[in-house]
Amino acid sequence: MPDQNALFAHALGLTPPWKVTEVIFSKQKGCLDIHVDFERGASFNCPVCGKPGAKAYDTEKQVWRHLDFFQYQAFIIARVPRVECKHGCGVRRVEVPWAQGEGGFTLLFEAQLMRLAKDMPMAAVARLLNEHDTRLWRVVKHYVVAGRAKADFSGVTRIGIDETSARKGHDYITLFVDLDKGALLFATPGRAKDTIAAFVEDFIQHNGNPEAIKEVCCDLSPAFIAGLKEHLSHATIVLDRYHLMQIVNQALDEVRRQESRETDLLKKTRYQWLKNPANLTSKQKASIEALSRCHLKTGRAYRIKLAFQDLFNQPDRKSGEAHLKRWYFWATHCRLQPMIEAAKTIKRHWEGVLSWFNSRISNGLLEGTNSLLQAGKAKARGYRNKANFITISYLIAGNLDFGLPT
Repeated sequence: MPDQNALFAHALGLTPPWKVTEVIFSKQKGCLDIHVDFERGASFNCPVCGKPGAKAYDTEKQVWRHLDFFQYQAFIIARVPRVECKHGCGVRRVEVPWAQGEGGFTLLFEAQLMRLAKDMPMAAVARLLNEHDTRLWRVVKHYVVAGRAKADFSGVTRIGIDETSARKGHDYITLFVDLDKGALLFATPGRAKDTIAAFVEDFIQHNGNPEAIKEVCCDLSPAFIAGLKEHLSHATIVLDRYHLMQIVNQALDEVRRQESRETDLLKKTRYQWLKNPANLTSKQKASIEALSRCHLKTGRAYRIKLAFQDLFNQPDRKSGEAHLKRWYFWATHCRLQPMIEAAKTIKRHWEGVLSWFNSRISNGLLEGTNSLLQAGKAKARGYRNKANFITISYLIAGNLDFGLPT
């Protein structure tokens, strides 16, 4: 039967020249200390050139936090040598097999941290692991930066652009997503024209070819459109159907709001007008049908909305354009000013609307990512600034390889 030291060495996956020399458990301190050393006279591979035969030059005692031993904190305490390479690389500290970098945690501990941080608020992770969140943020940022450094965007041809709020107010982050893989490519503060330039620069640094981007889906933001025309002028701009519907819905809601001053029939009906008909409850459907027989302006605006929504059911661009022309004439002659303004907005972006029929892309996937960030609420994950919000965004949606044990 193996002795205690050999058992812990096996559990840690240690191989010669590393060995466990002592295991000390203190119930009073609430910790387990695992002392690790290397065999006398051992040689190591050079940390620089990788060649064997480097002998210990001197040593330094280091401590790493490991996965908990039951409810007790566990630490690895080791004498780590600096070695002198025979091939001229100088004196360098060796890399230990259970950790990397200067974070003070083992690889297994960091792997657990990254899994928890993806699903839990950082403040909760800090409480669970009994560590200060500042140290944990440092580790998460390290792996996100390392993961992004390895990211390869060479196959990206279709992207979606959207904004998300980093916190209450007008503190925005712009997100760029690969619409084919659903991975977050880039996140940057703001939502101005220069966010497109920042994306292109980062895209090139990750082996992306801007000329390979054929289609970009975005909302009607003048800043986004101007940035795309300047920095990705060859790409087709496809206006996101969900944002287009939002424009028409906002106009419908304004008609309802104005008319509700004149009648009590529209009291507490706002959301049933705005919902997709397929998502209405039986009660809401009955209410819509009853109100539609009352010759309300809101009912007329609602039918215009449904007609615009039907645009995306047309079989091809030719049919779609014919449908859109009929809709535009109706909407601009309906004598409902909010709907007229919405129709004119659509008209100004005519080509971007119709481009949908060639690509059939939308930011639905990106909206899902946005919802994931907001629902998980990166705001509630203990972030204190936009940099932390962006870090968590990459962790959640970046599809990055962190190189950690599973």
